Amino acid sequence: MAIQSINPANGKLLRSFETLSDETLSEKITLAAETSRTFPSVPLEHRALCMSKLASLLEQEADEIAPILTLEMGKPIHSARQEVSKCAIGCRYYAENAARILAPEPIHTENSSYVRWDPLGVVLAIMPWNFPFWQVFRFLSPALMAGNVGLLKHSPNVPQCALLIESLVRRAGFPRGSFQTLLIEVNQVERVLADARIAAVTLTGSVAAGRAIAAQAGWLIKKSVLELGGSDPFLVLPSCDLDAAIETGVRARLINNGQSCIAAKRFIVHESIYDAFEQRFIAGMEAMKIGDPMKEDTDIGPLATPKIAENLEAQVNAAIQAGARALTGGQRMLGDGNYFEPTVLVDLPRSSAVYREEFFGPVALLFKVSSLDEAIEIANDTPFGLGASAWTRDPAEQQRLVAELQAGAVFINAMVASDPRLPFGGIKHSGYGRELSAAGMREFLNAKTVVLASPAPNSR
Repeated sequence: MAIQSINPANGKLLRSFETLSDETLSEKITLAAETSRTFPSVPLEHRALCMSKLASLLEQEADEIAPILTLEMGKPIHSARQEVSKCAIGCRYYAENAARILAPEPIHTENSSYVRWDPLGVVLAIMPWNFPFWQVFRFLSPALMAGNVGLLKHSPNVPQCALLIESLVRRAGFPRGSFQTLLIEVNQVERVLADARIAAVTLTGSVAAGRAIAAQAGWLIKKSVLELGGSDPFLVLPSCDLDAAIETGVRARLINNGQSCIAAKRFIVHESIYDAFEQRFIAGMEAMKIGDPMKEDTDIGPLATPKIAENLEAQVNAAIQAGARALTGGQRMLGDGNYFEPTVLVDLPRSSAVYREEFFGPVALLFKVSSLDEAIEIANDTPFGLGASAWTRDPAEQQRLVAELQAGAVFINAMVASDPRLPFGGIKHSGYGRELSAAGMREFLNAKTVVLASPAPNSR
């Protein structure tokens, strides 16, 4: 079968690639396994030089790399350049900090004791299309610096991105086999994970995909890390800087054409400022320029695939049938491409099935509340728990929000964002485990306890 790269802005075929045969797939797994036996012995200083070279390649070639991201998944070109730049920042973070993170940790006992960090081996990474470079690099950079070997099963609509990442890694000087792209179908993933030479798996994707991978990895007793999306709340309370909250809220909902796990999706606003927020938020959504993502002045490009646009339209229709009202937008746009109007829904009943779903596109849900207690209750009333953004100048409210919001990250007076220095991940149906920072690097390391007992004195 063929894996196709299709431009979501016009539906035209860009390139087509044949999926790997079973024989070629076995050869790639064998190469990865062989490399995993020698790669950890490559000096950390040399791995850091390669990682720094990889960062330089990303920086130097950003103008050539970014259009590929835009052509394959539709993000505005300026956002694509920012994504490539962020990957370079991640590479430099681990090149500069791996020695500290991997250093043995002395433990005070009656003997000489410490913890050392050893790589697990070959890690399978199953990655999504929405940030086709950053999602991979936030796995790739800590994994390779730690001495692990990576196999990438990328989303089938971004094969050119997947192959380009492998090429960049090789050009940076990493050994052959240390990172390989697998152009395979979903039905081949089970076979790869079942291979005894695969030590662990990481997946960013849907809850359904996470359940399937977690079930197989659990049966095989292999380490897994899952990041499964979110329905992040954005709480706005009376003492906030309303101008900043509205401006940031629009950006937080529409980042990456609305296709981000940590995009703000549910806006929970106190009744005393609700009317002003609603009016100006809608104006901000309507002011965004929709169009060709290759143009510098475009704010919102197409959704990544026709299926995603169809699913989002069905969700909006289900919400309206359940009692919600669309104050702006609400429909797919006519013409070529997978474009969807920026949409604001209000009055969605909490008892409706669609209330508990993630809207993966430019659709915002607004809720009016009368108290901080009610705001926190609605914020936590979701199966997901990835990120949360809350806006208040009240120190007591800030402390309650930090303590009581059920999420892997809480940002006060700021938009939720990933940062190589900070752990990234969620709770509940948003998954388990962490990416980025020291915590992310150590997910695929063996915390090996070492005890060197002093010899007993000679008895006479």
